[in-house]
Amino acid sequence: MTDATPLLSAPVPPPPRTDMRTLAIVVYGLYIGALFTGGTAGLIGVILAYIQRNEARGTVWESHFENAIRAFWIWFIIMVVGVVTAWFLVGFVVMAGAFAYFLYRTIKGLIAALDSRPYV
Repeated sequence: MTDATPLLSAPVPPPPRTDMRTLAIVVYGLYIGALFTGGTAGLIGVILAYIQRNEARGTVWESHFENAIRAFWIWFIIMVVGVVTAWFLVGFVVMAGAFAYFLYRTIKGLIAALDSRPYV
């Protein structure tokens, strides 16, 4: 008969938290991808930003998710105005401005995220 002693097992560490920097970069990547997917990737990006916003509170990354959400909705509103006024032909200029605005905010945020700086 052998004396079997129970093995003491170390507590299992919790799974690592998702890296907020990586998620911010993914959101910006999805926004850039939206230019090639008819906006579908951008919609996924804003949903991801909404999901991660509360977890990022009080960190550098909060500003990135707030920027992503704000940029999406401002772009969306400007695009709606552009579409409504497109028959005046001025709408095409408005839509080009919305595109430029969205691209600027996305690239500026992506550069800041890559440098681990807040979006300002």
